[in-house]
Amino acid sequence: MAKLVSKTYGEALFDLALEENTVDQITEEVNVLLSVLASNEELTKLFTHPKVLKQEKINVIENVFKGRFSDTIVGFLVLIMQKGRYEEINAIFEYYLNRVREHRNIGVAHVTSAIELNKEQRAKIEEKLLATTKYQQFEMNYTVDKSIIGGLIVRIGDRVVDSSIKNQLKNMTKALV
Repeated sequence: MAKLVSKTYGEALFDLALEENTVDQITEEVNVLLSVLASNEELTKLFTHPKVLKQEKINVIENVFKGRFSDTIVGFLVLIMQKGRYEEINAIFEYYLNRVREHRNIGVAHVTSAIELNKEQRAKIEEKLLATTKYQQFEMNYTVDKSIIGGLIVRIGDRVVDSSIKNQLKNMTKALV
């Protein structure tokens, strides 16, 4: 259910930004808003408190955000509050940001290796991903996991390429049994 909500509202915000030709501005505001909400627990407590009336929450949104954010974002926050969907605000904004990346042909890659990769190795991996995918650019996320022993695990969206030694040993074990 939460995925459906985030998709519906995130898609609506993306369509509105596209229609108004304000994708860059809205994306910047969404990023700022996400960091503001993450760093301000009091605001989140207020917006999620069941005893605070919706109208009071809407008044707070208008008083705090009007003038600092575009009317589109303020109106969107008011709509989310009116519909009782504030709990899904992070998922909605993440869906929106992913939709913007998709629109701009930017992929998000998560690369796991057994050791820290140097700049040259990272550049080669990104170059290979650009050559083998539809994306024109990548946001690269690197992590180190010594338990994979060697090789790489590359995840782009829901696709995973696991060339780790740990996975190869697991596959060999299955084949032998």
